[in-house]
Amino acid sequence: MRIKRISLHIIFLLIAYQSFAQVGGESTYQFLNLTTTPRIAALGGKVASLDNPELGLALYNPSLLNSQMHNQLALSYVGYYAGVKYGSALYARDLKKFGTIGIGIMEVNYGTFTEANEGGTITGNFTASDMAVNLIYSRVIDSSFTVGINVKPLYSHLYTYNSLGIAADIGVSYHRQNSLFSAGLVLRNIGTMIKPYTHTYERLPFEAVLGLSKKLAHAPFRFVVTLHQIQNWNMYYKRSITDNTLGGDISKDSKLKALSNEALSHVILGVEFTPLKSFTFRLGYNYQRRNELKVEENVSSVGFSWGFGIKISKFQLSYGQSKYHLAGPSKFFSISTDLDDLFGKDKL
Repeated sequence: MRIKRISLHIIFLLIAYQSFAQVGGESTYQFLNLTTTPRIAALGGKVASLDNPELGLALYNPSLLNSQMHNQLALSYVGYYAGVKYGSALYARDLKKFGTIGIGIMEVNYGTFTEANEGGTITGNFTASDMAVNLIYSRVIDSSFTVGINVKPLYSHLYTYNSLGIAADIGVSYHRQNSLFSAGLVLRNIGTMIKPYTHTYERLPFEAVLGLSKKLAHAPFRFVVTLHQIQNWNMYYKRSITDNTLGGDISKDSKLKALSNEALSHVILGVEFTPLKSFTFRLGYNYQRRNELKVEENVSSVGFSWGFGIKISKFQLSYGQSKYHLAGPSKFFSISTDLDDLFGKDKL
């Protein structure tokens, strides 16, 4: 209990510090905000709590890493926009009474670019990429609470500029088996630049995320509610409507509408439907993404996401698709397996 109290005190102090530091500021290493796994992508892009084991969840809340993920390996790949590609690899080991550890890597490849001088003469090509190493540790505090930390050394290469940084995610999760309910809180991307691109040190994209999930006892549904950026109230992007005759912004929202828009901007909704033990369909909705990226003339399905997971033999395959823009969706793929099942117990 003493460890739990100390952990919670540290979490609240970090929320207060980072909230103050981030107001109105810009941040670097934005690749840390990219969604990596198909399951998270299908549920709206961010999750802080789920009550069934999947190794990729530890990348979003390290306290979700648990002993059931022992000797599991998970690989993911994302086909993003404009030829950008990225992926991750993650492996976990259970250390019995000492807790559970995971190690992984995430890399973003922005491709090859053409270099030209001020006069437009082609002088060659250059590349750009970002990388984060994930060193994850979680420990069960009691029958309901688990705490975890993910320490992330960072490296970024953009043209002739290079940068090094360090970040950490700190999470706590609650799960009660009998109620099929879970909750989680995670503070993501606490850290600093060690070596800036030039001489300017920039903030990291800190975020506090709170999540709840509930599985129905007598129906194959799990509902997921995620509140992101809870350290920052001013999230809503208001589109201006201008009177061309009089000039100026003529759109004015009531206080109730403004309050509801701000609240909804923090909400991400997801649902999982599992009609068969080996198959799950997922659907998500991100209000902020839809509001900021929609085109008024053709809103389409921007802000919605979907995907599925299927188990084939000893492998778990997942696919997810998120609609950011009318230009098309981003597509997520992953494959995971328990190496004990694949090669025999304790072979690795």
